[in-house]
Amino acid sequence: MGRRKKIVEQCERLMDEPENIRNIAIAAHVDHGKTTLTDNLLAGAGMISDETAGEQLAMDTEEDEQERGITIDAANVSMTHEYEGTNHLVNLIDTPGHVDFGGDVTRAMRAVDGALVVVDAVEGAMPQTETVVRQALREGVKPTLFINKVDRLISELQEGPQEMQERLLDVINDVNELIRGMTEDRDDIDDWTVSVEDGTVAFGSALYKWGVSMPSMQRTGIDFGDIIELERNDKRQELHDRTPLADVVLDMVAEHFPNPVEAQPRRIPTVWRGDADSDLAHDMRDVNPDGEVVLMVTDIGVDPHAGEIAAGRVFSGTLEKGQDLHVSGTAGTNRVQSVGIYMGGEREEVDRVPAGNIAAVTGLKDAIAGSTVSSVEMTPFESIEHISEPVITKSIEAKNMDDLPKLIETLQQVAKEDPTIQIEINEDTGEHLVSGQGELHLEVITQRIERNQGIPVITGEPIVVYREAPTQESREVEGRSPNNHNRFYITVEPLGQDIVDAIQLGEVSMEMPEQERREALQEAGMDKDTSQEVEDIHKTNIFIDDTKGIQHLNETMELVLEGLQDALDNGPLANEPVQGALFRLHDARLHEDAIHRGPAQVIPAVRDAVHRALIDAQVRLLEPIQDVRIDVPSEHMGAASGEIQGRRGRVDDMYQEGDLMVVEGIAPVEEMIGFSSDIRSATEGRASWNTENAGFRVLSDNLQPEKITEIRERKGMKTELPESIDYF
Repeated sequence: MGRRKKIVEQCERLMDEPENIRNIAIAAHVDHGKTTLTDNLLAGAGMISDETAGEQLAMDTEEDEQERGITIDAANVSMTHEYEGTNHLVNLIDTPGHVDFGGDVTRAMRAVDGALVVVDAVEGAMPQTETVVRQALREGVKPTLFINKVDRLISELQEGPQEMQERLLDVINDVNELIRGMTEDRDDIDDWTVSVEDGTVAFGSALYKWGVSMPSMQRTGIDFGDIIELERNDKRQELHDRTPLADVVLDMVAEHFPNPVEAQPRRIPTVWRGDADSDLAHDMRDVNPDGEVVLMVTDIGVDPHAGEIAAGRVFSGTLEKGQDLHVSGTAGTNRVQSVGIYMGGEREEVDRVPAGNIAAVTGLKDAIAGSTVSSVEMTPFESIEHISEPVITKSIEAKNMDDLPKLIETLQQVAKEDPTIQIEINEDTGEHLVSGQGELHLEVITQRIERNQGIPVITGEPIVVYREAPTQESREVEGRSPNNHNRFYITVEPLGQDIVDAIQLGEVSMEMPEQERREALQEAGMDKDTSQEVEDIHKTNIFIDDTKGIQHLNETMELVLEGLQDALDNGPLANEPVQGALFRLHDARLHEDAIHRGPAQVIPAVRDAVHRALIDAQVRLLEPIQDVRIDVPSEHMGAASGEIQGRRGRVDDMYQEGDLMVVEGIAPVEEMIGFSSDIRSATEGRASWNTENAGFRVLSDNLQPEKITEIRERKGMKTELPESIDYF
């Protein structure tokens, strides 16, 4: 029997023992060594050869991942590990580190109970480390820490035991500060900080395949002095033989990460808002394999032979071939064609996958990443909130018109697989707008369309996505319907940033029970009376109904909201989405006869009122900005800071870290297009940098008219602004 078949059989046996299952994700900043570490774990579990581990990058299965040397898609693998005489099933997801693919990290966290955070010993906790820790803790996923590349402290920085320990303690303290800051308000989480003493921190070198933790040091008798000596004398193989990394890390996983039986009672209330006393809730909390089937889809991939594969966490019941399952938000049912588990790039079919496991399913044609799939209709899981939103857009069209239908189909598939991508299809012009998290994100998408689907495409220059927002409170304005029989009286004011953040993080939504929503809004700073009158939340805007007893308003409200949403998706300045606005409907005059207050009358009246209110509130264009961090030798520091300042950016901090200078600042996304080639030439290729989306800020007044005109021209609108906008 082949080794692989043996491992699959072992996994199948262990699936029915939820106490011995560990669902984990490996998460870190880009290039801190996640995929190399995963190779070690695969080798430790006997799935790839020990010699090629670290170079094989077995989880980077796509051609472009191997070429670029970065993980683009989260990849799943199931393996077994024996700890203290008991065999454990470890379902692992290797996630991307690059900020452009952060959506994969957020989705992976929904499927797991533990996050192994990897930090480079030399670079320390970086911006994306903070993001992945936040993503894990928001989902109620417990962290442990692996400090990688310790060999560099010894061989490159020539540090002794004392210096090394100080540096490693600094990294641990930084990570603990993040954990403390993000969990202090959580009642459902005890102290999740990591420490060397209790074994939730391990150190090592994924490249040279050795690792240590406090329990492993006690077991093997190896200390930091031995490690330094063996490293310096090039006896890395001996180090690996005496204290293999895979054993140290997988022991930590088995010992310190919760199993589904411990995790699900805590996690279900965090991710699901259904009836806590229902049988379904009990089945999910108890990880009941005989209950109704509940699967949360966290990833959609395409297999050239099997078609679409939905991967996700089974919270209750047992998945089997031939089941008819409901997909949240769609009618009818989908029939399961096959169920399986992942072995890196390969999927192995199995007969069944019970609760507490991560499964790969074919046949769920209506599912998208984020769908709830179940054997009975149920309240879906909370939607997976992605921390950053698309900030950059490219137009994409097929070179040959014959390929157009195939391109449209492919783009729809792309949106299904990656909800952080937004696709707008213009059927008339054949032009399609694809919006993503950054230049690299869009580059990868277009390259995959050409390579995997064989569709030659033409892409336009990157276009930055703007927002519109009020800057002050407006007077009460009137919106009239075309027949003059219906009138709406509306004001608008800017919404507090804390409330906007709460909406973006999914802490406030219309799907929540009303009482819970009110409390969340009041916690974020909204006054009690206003929080009780919320009629709608659209993106990051709130609509309040302040009217009392207006006849016919109830049956007209649906049209009012349609008009409001239309006006907010296309702001008055340049048809860009409106954000962070609080609208109040103070009064309305409605025609007695329903025929005179239909969609053709109400929608334009509300849209008119919303736009007038925004104009009166001095609506401004907001541009997306990015945090920028550049690590560079001191002689190139001036050139590096000049690159930020020359892009309408500002430098906030400069400090020394090791032998490098760190320059931190912010800059507009639009000005950062082409940054990578410029910073390389300015610093003779010696800088490393990373950017992270940092939300939106008001574009300076002197640039507003020019930018608005440019966007209006691009969209084929009249370039003159409405007469009422006279403040530029």
